[in-house]
Amino acid sequence: MKQAFNAVGMPAITNFAERRQLKQIFELRDQNVATYTYLVGMDGKVGQKLCNSVGFGIPYATQFTNPQRPTYSGTTGVTTLPQADPNTLFSPPSADGTWILCLNPETNKAVPLYVEPKVIVSPFKLVKE
Repeated sequence: MKQAFNAVGMPAITNFAERRQLKQIFELRDQNVATYTYLVGMDGKVGQKLCNSVGFGIPYATQFTNPQRPTYSGTTGVTTLPQADPNTLFSPPSADGTWILCLNPETNKAVPLYVEPKVIVSPFKLVKE
């Protein structure tokens, strides 16, 4: 790696466009944006509309707290141990499900819906191909 760095160097990043885009994505995700949630068809295309929704969905394995906490040992130094979420449960390191805040069509109130199929969440209506 050192030899490759010396021979080629680092990319000359000056505009930081991807960083700006990611900042914009984080800021937009922080809004309660009205969205539409669709199932992804077996062909990978837009499938059936699941619901009108709020926000962009949250992967099931997302944790509210840091999933690891440091521990210190005189012989091994710093190691980590799993840490429970505030509900005292241990979230898995990965999962296929997504939490969607779907709008109940009768009350128009957001309610959590757990979905395991792949979904597309969009701030505008999508057209099936």
